[in-house]
Amino acid sequence: MNKSAPESMDRRGFLRRAGLAVGAGVMLPQLGLARTSAPLSMALSSSTSSIDPDRLFKSGDFKQADRGYAYLLREDPGNAHAVAQRGRIALLSNKFEEAEKLLTKAIGLAPDDTFSKRQLAECFVRQDEVARAVPLLRGTGDPSDAAFATQYAGVTGRPYEVRGAQKTRVPFVCVDPLPCVEAAVNGARPQSFLIDTGATLAFSTKTAEQAGLRALSTSISHPAGQTLTTYHGVMESFRLGDIVLRNVPVVWYDLRMPDLPDGSQPSGVIGTTLLSHFLATMDYAKQALILRRKTGAQQREFQAEARRSGADRLPLWLAGDHVPCTLGSLNDYGPRVASLDTGGMEMGVMTTEENAKRAGIAIDYEHPTTGGGMTTYPITPARISLGSKVGRNIPGVVGGWPWLQLFGFETIANFTHEFFKPHAITFDYANMNFYIANK
Repeated sequence: MNKSAPESMDRRGFLRRAGLAVGAGVMLPQLGLARTSAPLSMALSSSTSSIDPDRLFKSGDFKQADRGYAYLLREDPGNAHAVAQRGRIALLSNKFEEAEKLLTKAIGLAPDDTFSKRQLAECFVRQDEVARAVPLLRGTGDPSDAAFATQYAGVTGRPYEVRGAQKTRVPFVCVDPLPCVEAAVNGARPQSFLIDTGATLAFSTKTAEQAGLRALSTSISHPAGQTLTTYHGVMESFRLGDIVLRNVPVVWYDLRMPDLPDGSQPSGVIGTTLLSHFLATMDYAKQALILRRKTGAQQREFQAEARRSGADRLPLWLAGDHVPCTLGSLNDYGPRVASLDTGGMEMGVMTTEENAKRAGIAIDYEHPTTGGGMTTYPITPARISLGSKVGRNIPGVVGGWPWLQLFGFETIANFTHEFFKPHAITFDYANMNFYIANK
């Protein structure tokens, strides 16, 4: 993610920016909370909380929120909002069977609930069951959803079919401005691709044309006030090291990316929609991307390595369709839910003015930067941390980040590029754990 150009916000305009509202159903105009059939002031029980579950969810207390919604459903089994929210919480942790059951029930109770339709479609997409997502996306009435439906309908064979080695190590071409590796599209010569966990898999238009990709559909978005046409297609193969992925959904567009150290332009961005198919390690310190298949043997090998390296294991949630989250702290404020969009060039943390003030972080209002429709101000927190791994005096910025609108819950900060440089970070989307180790 770039502080001046949102090139990583490509998938559905990052869920249509402000379109991802808290909850589903009829919205209360003042609070933005969905109506329930039970009073919001209802005391849930002595074993849960007197605070309503919508507020618990908004604050990132997903476990207690889920218990609160379950309590409401004992009182009113037809509460569509509570069912939908339980499905949403299950999907955050990739609990696919539970999420599918709850979201299907929520749609049955509220057939006009387009948000739950998108959530259920995402549940299928994450499992590479893209054909099941097609009718749901076509049924929302949203042109962007329709573009993805057409793209998924054009996939022949299993999407993201993995061939080749059980594990591969792909050296970084560079670490700055962001980690970059070489990969090959449709059997062509290798090209340079940035790695950014706040992105999907996206190419430049030039790369797509050279690879002979065919647009199955298009969608229009407006990042930072621009009008951007995104092309949706499916590539035959994508090689990373000794692993080849086949039948891969991909998007491409004309949006400039940062120059590489040699002055060339990257061919595209590798993001979480690809990385989540593996036990994926971004080893900044040793400058390599390591991809392991999601097998028991690879899990055991990695866990032994994690123990030897003293890695911290933290919870992992997947927000929207491609932004990982865990728990982090700013000085002594936290731990609270934090996002892990690694694409913040030249900085290690991004937060809001309110969170910076809560954490006692000084804000440099004398040196504002304006870009992407937002004004940001420099900060240099004394200490930011994920588990026991601490970054001291790492540069960052505060700004009016739309995380609540994008995710539906509050985050303390986004931890990004400069913070991760001494570390190796691993995303385990099978067991929903995030690992961070010193190297």
